[in-house]
Amino acid sequence: MAKWTTADIPPQQGRTAVVTGPGGLGFEDALALARAGAHVILAGRNPARGAAAVARIHETVPGASVTYEVLDLASLASIESFAARLRDSLGGLDLLINNAAVMSPPTRLTTVDGFESQLGTNYLGHFALTGRLLPLLRKGNAARVVSVSSVAARSGAIRFDDLQSERDYAPMSAYAQSKLACLMFALELQRRADAAGWGIRSMGAHPGISRTDLIPNGFGPRSAAGVVRRLFWFLFQPAAQGALPTLFAATSHEARGGAYYGPDRLSEVRGFPAVAKVPAQALDRQAAERLWSESERLTGMVYA
Repeated sequence: MAKWTTADIPPQQGRTAVVTGPGGLGFEDALALARAGAHVILAGRNPARGAAAVARIHETVPGASVTYEVLDLASLASIESFAARLRDSLGGLDLLINNAAVMSPPTRLTTVDGFESQLGTNYLGHFALTGRLLPLLRKGNAARVVSVSSVAARSGAIRFDDLQSERDYAPMSAYAQSKLACLMFALELQRRADAAGWGIRSMGAHPGISRTDLIPNGFGPRSAAGVVRRLFWFLFQPAAQGALPTLFAATSHEARGGAYYGPDRLSEVRGFPAVAKVPAQALDRQAAERLWSESERLTGMVYA
């Protein structure tokens, strides 16, 4: 996979993909997939931003098959409604990229269902979404689910005694927990798919450190992290480069179910797609099973 790029994406004609989050990495994922011939459904909570992303893709790839659907991952009702619309309109789903995320709001926020915002949006929302779309994925052609994690997962811990950060909220700790949960979900989903014969591949991926709006939108543009992001932009690789590990997992014939992909240089901060090192805490099978059970309880999404 040496220096794998979007030029190496196999033809995607006839495949349908859902990408959550129409900005940053999600936009680059959708653009590359549309260019390769896939029908792409961009899903996000902001209709204006979604429409703008679709328009940009159409400008870049005339004739691209790309649409926008409203999806608020911070709302279980919105997730259920989105999945119901897709089940009514699609015969199957070939690719789901769980990409959308929020990062490090300075104060603790909650979703409409009462979850801490980062855990609720980044992880629990995608857990529920994948479960709702599982019937379509099982009807897809060699379907894949790619869950986007982060280098922050290395420092993450699943705090079962304070999962919602109600007693102790630290922005980056909560973010790292949510992204560790995303990776553990990717690995556990593959184990359960194998055991149940669902016929899907589940993989994790991370973008290294990339130029997206996560930091300005989370910490704030005038925060220390926001200033670093603005003044030292050259330390962050372009979003299109950061999207490559996800696209490799989503499309490459070499990508394996249950694997984790990230950049290949500078401790996985930047570079081209390669097998990433899975943090030790993400390999804890007992914790993964406990997290899965707790996620089913919290979201009401029980995987059959």
